[in-house]
Amino acid sequence: MKHSSPSSSRVGGAVPTPILVLGAILLVAVALRLVASARSGSASHPEPRPAVTAASLLPSVRYAAHPRISQTYDLAREIPQVLDGLYCYCHCSEHSGHRSLLSCFEADHGAGCDICLREAELAHQMHTRGESLEAIRAAVDAAWGV
Repeated sequence: MKHSSPSSSRVGGAVPTPILVLGAILLVAVALRLVASARSGSASHPEPRPAVTAASLLPSVRYAAHPRISQTYDLAREIPQVLDGLYCYCHCSEHSGHRSLLSCFEADHGAGCDICLREAELAHQMHTRGESLEAIRAAVDAAWGV
């Protein structure tokens, strides 16, 4: 009677434990790297176009029944060059083809998106205090980027 050794009874040959552990460590390292790179590179703020105006923004009266929305469209109309230099953290550049936060207010999109509204309100508040576009970008990144 022939006895089989433990290794010969494995179907297809089992993978040794050290290799499994190494594989698991590599998978975790890759996952952590992907998460870190997604967070650090999540926003690429566009440069504001020198000649951009508020001419293409929808009129705030369109949202008269919704005071906050109407007011935010008015705020956007006051700072088109600032909003044109901000990445919108609802990621509408990916799902709606928007160039910048200003694009959100050229359509109804801004009216239905709390991120767009809050980001524009913050930008207006900071701009009114005299803060630079770079400072506004940093605040927007801190609020929604991570």
